[in-house]
Amino acid sequence: MLAKIKKNKAYAPLLVLGIESSCDETAVAIISEDKTILSNIIFTQLEEHKPFGGVVPEIAARSHIDHLNGLVRKAMGQAKVDFDNLSAIAVTSGPGLIGGVMVGLMTAKAIAFVRNLPLISVNHLEGHALSIRLTEDINFPYLLLLVSGGHCQLLVVKGVGQYERLGTTIDDAAGEAFDKTAKILGLDYPGGPAIEKAALNGDAHRFKFPRPLKGKPGSNFSFSGLKTAVLRERDKLCDGQGGKLSNKDIRDLAASFQMALTDAILDRVKNGIEHYLKNYSLHDHIFVVAGGVAANSHIKEKLSSLCNECGFELKAPPMKLCTDNGAMIGWVGIEKYRKQQFSGLDSGAVARWPLDPNAAPAIGAGVKA
Repeated sequence: MLAKIKKNKAYAPLLVLGIESSCDETAVAIISEDKTILSNIIFTQLEEHKPFGGVVPEIAARSHIDHLNGLVRKAMGQAKVDFDNLSAIAVTSGPGLIGGVMVGLMTAKAIAFVRNLPLISVNHLEGHALSIRLTEDINFPYLLLLVSGGHCQLLVVKGVGQYERLGTTIDDAAGEAFDKTAKILGLDYPGGPAIEKAALNGDAHRFKFPRPLKGKPGSNFSFSGLKTAVLRERDKLCDGQGGKLSNKDIRDLAASFQMALTDAILDRVKNGIEHYLKNYSLHDHIFVVAGGVAANSHIKEKLSSLCNECGFELKAPPMKLCTDNGAMIGWVGIEKYRKQQFSGLDSGAVARWPLDPNAAPAIGAGVKA
């Protein structure tokens, strides 16, 4: 059953509360239709998961329970609004760690029911995909590289809820490869920033790591073999040095890994650009990189060079909107509200939710597709 749709009289633009709890950030934001971010509160569980070198689903879900209600109150207070000012509640309903997704969804349902507000279920990946439209005036379609801890996909964003998937990871996601490689090298969690920092003073040409799928047709990604190559090189070095890596070894391994991963991404993206130019030549040539890994300056620099060569303009959301946040969920809520795409209070949380359900199965990709 849908809540009665109402538009606030005090606020001419739509005003949406966005809730995100799909992984290890508990996030709440208030977003206006005129693209004003009235509040964007993020509680990170980094310290809770750091001892384990990765996200523990049960710990994440319990942390969302502990913090979400307080964050809603804080976001409302910072935005200087109350529930009567809101037009709708938007919430991540998947994909993600199912326990955390359920915490956010049940909270959003309770608010929607009690306050008689529309509920808008949001695909977490669509939050990343459309976040660039919150900060810039970009028309559909555009080419998108979505790189995060759990996903690595190349898509044509044709509209709200309309995607053509050109490629996906067939094993690890890029962010997952960063985290696992950092753990192999004894670096901090999360792995992306740790690898990037270590690589700054490293020799990226010392180790000849593979570029998975390079030269193959299509735009699928693979990073598992690259991670394994780092592990093997580390073991060889440790065997010859009393079981320890030198600081130079760590820096060189990090730099060589980062360059190999970036080269592999560029090769896959180049194929996607060729597809876009062939099928969408009459539209703007905009390339967007979004997701947590989009914060990596080395990857963005190399993507910028490739885009310049191919006649594309590279766009990326601001750093604060690259990682998981409630603002991107609230913005999808705005986009879906305009299309009257509301959800019932009986809608459920889902662990897997592909942006392009019609895409052909990617052999080996399994649940990552």
